[in-house]
Amino acid sequence: MGDLAAIFKAYDVRGLAPGEFDPPMARRIGAAFARLVADEDPSVTRVLVARDMRPTGVELVAAFADGVCAQGLDVVDLGLASTDLLYFAAGSLEAPGAMFTASHNPAQYNGIKFCRSGARPVGEESGLFTVRDLAQSGVPDTDRRGSVTHQDLLGAFADHVRSFVDLGALRPLKVVADVANGMGGLVVPAVFEALPFDLEVMYPELDGTFPNHPADPIQPENQRDLVARVLEVGADVGLAFDGDADRVFLVDERGVGLSGSTTTAILADAILKRHPGGVVVHNLICSKAVAEVVREAGGVPVRTRVGHSFIKQVMATEDAVFGGEHSAHYYFADNYRADSGLIAAVMVLEQVCTRGIPLSELRRPYERYAASGEINTRVADTGVVIERVAAAYDGVAQDRLDGLTVDAGDWWFNLRASNTEPLLRLNLEAATPDEVARRVEEVRSHFGS
Repeated sequence: MGDLAAIFKAYDVRGLAPGEFDPPMARRIGAAFARLVADEDPSVTRVLVARDMRPTGVELVAAFADGVCAQGLDVVDLGLASTDLLYFAAGSLEAPGAMFTASHNPAQYNGIKFCRSGARPVGEESGLFTVRDLAQSGVPDTDRRGSVTHQDLLGAFADHVRSFVDLGALRPLKVVADVANGMGGLVVPAVFEALPFDLEVMYPELDGTFPNHPADPIQPENQRDLVARVLEVGADVGLAFDGDADRVFLVDERGVGLSGSTTTAILADAILKRHPGGVVVHNLICSKAVAEVVREAGGVPVRTRVGHSFIKQVMATEDAVFGGEHSAHYYFADNYRADSGLIAAVMVLEQVCTRGIPLSELRRPYERYAASGEINTRVADTGVVIERVAAAYDGVAQDRLDGLTVDAGDWWFNLRASNTEPLLRLNLEAATPDEVARRVEEVRSHFGS
């Protein structure tokens, strides 16, 4: 058996398939997950499974399901799905779920994202490493064996997504969606078929080898085709989805992309109009503009660590109405506190329609600072470097919510260690691009050789 510790990350399971992650391991993980959820809640009788379009997913899901059934629980196989469809199923059916996907990773990878009944999170501090340890030690089969059934929830999911907007307020817009041969090719047309938009889908074929470009829209080079097409056809909005279609980046009619922070601010403003005084959760690498917009809209901003399991936990404890991450994950209280790229997309389109201005104008009030983007630097010892940087800014406001955040007022930065590599991740924001460049050089000068 391979090294389970190597494929269990902070938020999910992910590894080379089959090199690091194969069907025997998937069976052990299925048994372990079934044991976790059954021990936590004896009323649990079934586990939902779904997969993206990666070729290795078929065997991995079958093996995982076999492990679950060997623990006496039934399996409901949702088939091909986006991750947000799986979360919707876990919420609406009140059952734990496992989504087989490696998200934006290259074709040779696969993995699993887990959730409990009601789409509640499973992460490093909320059960994921318990699953790892149980899988490592092995869970004996039980006397009772569960069964596998199949269910199609695509139509119900599409109805759910559309329920977040006022259909009567929408007007015809030209929309181009680059789904990068990922699961957006299934779910995006299903949602948009009942909306008054002229939709063009780029690379709609479900192909886990990603023949056109990687399904990682946070990288600007993977938005080039979308930008070119938006400009070529005169589209109002472009949408770039990742491989499992739970994230979306937007492009305006001028071909300029919006950051996850900008989209978070737009959505927060819209949601607070429906839920006055609500709490909005944002991770600590989001632009300061997000918290400012939330306060101006009468809401309460709450900072969290980076990562979906942390966001979801804080949303629950704070009873938040919305949450956003700079990486383009957007979480909705009315979506079982889970994230959905499609809900975010249709809500921004609704804002373009109701405000009667192009996205290039709509975005302006929400973009107030220049940002570095995430800069990764390989270092010998991340902890030593973080302490060195902290000492260099002694006397400047600091916190350790997630890595090191230093806030000098007119500029700030966060420095975090990667969970899997000897990398430091730097995010910095200042008033102008020139100031950002100067401050990035300054901070990195303290990294040492």
